[in-house]
Order: sequence, then structure tokens, then C-alpha cells
Amino acid sequence: MSWPVGYGKRVLTEVDSTLDEAARIAPELMGPEWILGLKQTKGRGRRGRDWKDPSGNFAGTLVLRPNGTPAEAALRSFVAALALYDAIEAVTGRSEGLALKWPNDVLLNGGKLAGILLESVGGAQGLKHLFIGIGVNLVETPMKEWLEPQAVWPVSVHGETGVQVTPEAFLDALAEAYARYELQFTTLGFEPIRVAWLARAARLGEVITARAGQQEYEGTFETVDSEGNLVLNTAKGRVSIAAADIFF
Repeated sequence: MSWPVGYGKRVLTEVDSTLDEAARIAPELMGPEWILGLKQTKGRGRRGRDWKDPSGNFAGTLVLRPNGTPAEAALRSFVAALALYDAIEAVTGRSEGLALKWPNDVLLNGGKLAGILLESVGGAQGLKHLFIGIGVNLVETPMKEWLEPQAVWPVSVHGETGVQVTPEAFLDALAEAYARYELQFTTLGFEPIRVAWLARAARLGEVITARAGQQEYEGTFETVDSEGNLVLNTAKGRVSIAAADIFF
């Protein structure tokens, strides 16, 4: 598996957070760069929640300097999700049980295997850098007390498939897959990414619950629209949701 041309790589034995490291080094970078932390001491997930990293799991961040609007840049969460799906398939030799959960998780046999977190840095001229943080349970799962309430139960690659893969080997597979989808996204736009994502979506066509702040919606997961919003068919009609926590 070859490393994608034009992408940098740095592997750190220990780091507070690969997202924090991305913010520190972004101004000096000349192109996209992958950061892998073999040990994270202050990893985080969405909304500032802790992301625990048992030894041997994957914690990485991709630093990009994207063109376009912040809304367009945010669609790279779907690009990253597809890359994760392909990378997991590549290292395990199987796709059975894999699914993508809107907006930013990868499931295996119904459990949470991986998560994606996007952060950005803006300036007077618009978006300057985009950081795509990715965590994957390669060998272990977080302890129960570390989980947020009602979270999908975590699983690991090793626990579900018996496959052992190092973070470095997984990064190689992920970087190669991401580069392919990034090229597709920048040349053809979001539509082929959206179609590919929906083909791998968890609970498409089924009733789910979306909680956005104090609002809760229950309805049939109909699609993801051209802006990446979740579209539910509820008892009160169709609703489009930009950000929410999803429960099955």
C-alpha cells in the first residue's frame, strides 16, 4: 500500500491531542499532513467530550487548507467516513457489519468503532485550515464509565474480527483511501460522495431519533441532502437537520 503523493506524515510517540498538534503546526505546513499520536493524553470528541485512547488504538488528524466555503469544507466529514470504511475493509478483509452513522461515526456489528471530529481555523479571508480528527478502536474499547449517557456501545477491530493491526499500518490504509475520495470530492463535488455514503448508511429507511439541543425528532431516516443535512420524515412532515445526536 503506497503513501499518497503530496501528503505529509508525522508520527508522534506521545501528544496531548493530535487536533491540538494540528493547530500548532498548521501555519508552517506547505500541504496536507497526517499526524498520528501513538499516545494521546488529552484526546477529545464532539462538544469537548473526552475521547479515551487505550494503548494500541488509532488517534490521528489530517490537516488541510481547503478551498471553498466553511460549509463545503464541513462536507469532508463524509469524505473521511468513506475513507474509514474502506480502510477498515482493507485491513480486515471484510465489510460485513460495517455501516456509517450520521453524522460522524463508523459502526461495526452495531457498535461504535470509530469517530470523526472536524475543527477549523478562520481568518479575515475565510477558512484557513481544516483539521479532521479521527479515532478508531483498533485493539481495545473505552471503559464503560468513560462513555457519555446513551452512547452506542463501543467495539474494536480486534474484538469483532480477530484482526490485529498497528496504528501505523492503519494510517497507511486510511491515508490512501482518503486521498482517493478527496480527489473525487474536489473534482466532482459532493454528489458522488453523498451517494456512496448513503449506500453504506446505518438505519437508512428506518425510524430513528435525532436530538438537537432541546429539540427531539423521531422519524424515518429518508436521506442526506446536498448540504449534508439529515432528512427525516416525521409525523409532522419532512425535516432537515444540520447537527444532532442520533439514537436508534
